[in-house]
Amino acid sequence: MKKGIVFLFIILLSFSFSPAVKAQCSMCTINAEQGTKNGNTQGKGLNSGIIYLLAIPYLLMTGIGVLWYRNYRKKMISTPLNH
Repeated sequence: MKKGIVFLFIILLSFSFSPAVKAQCSMCTINAEQGTKNGNTQGKGLNSGIIYLLAIPYLLMTGIGVLWYRNYRKKMISTPLNH
């Protein structure tokens, strides 16, 4: 219990002192800014690509979690309780 509280405190402390950062490399930022100034839609494509790359790991982990849960549930249902 005490370790959990210390861990939670450290996590909260680390989030309270995090500096503001930019999530794009300098080349991507310049490309997106120049593209939108000139009327291009490169920024929309860049944002769509970022969302696509962000979503794939979460979808894979969700799929693995669902499969694990189904297999665990089948195992629990098929084994009789030993009393």
